[in-house]
Amino acid sequence: MSVLVVLTAVLALWFTSLGAGKVLGTPSMAERAAHVGVGLGAYRVIGLLELAGVIGLFLGWAVTGIGVAAAVGFLLLLVGAAAAHLRAGDRLPAVAPAFVSAALVVAYLIVLL
Repeated sequence: MSVLVVLTAVLALWFTSLGAGKVLGTPSMAERAAHVGVGLGAYRVIGLLELAGVIGLFLGWAVTGIGVAAAVGFLLLLVGAAAAHLRAGDRLPAVAPAFVSAALVVAYLIVLL
């Protein structure tokens, strides 16, 4: 199994879980949205973008540009997530998942290119 397949699978599982929770408006996601000051409707849109990004990661295997676009989109979402958590007064443990996710997305980009 290639590194690209493993990175794609890990990112797909992670962002599918997060995106689906946001789209469905699960109680934990609704709490997170309120905590960072984002309306549930906007949070659902972010979830849809995450799910679309997952599709883009897989399509990147066939069309590199789509994978790059998906990865850049994830990086932008993750920067926004980190900023929202910091603005809400969260400390490193709450922001760390965004940093770790960003590192995995950068690894995906490096391997893809």
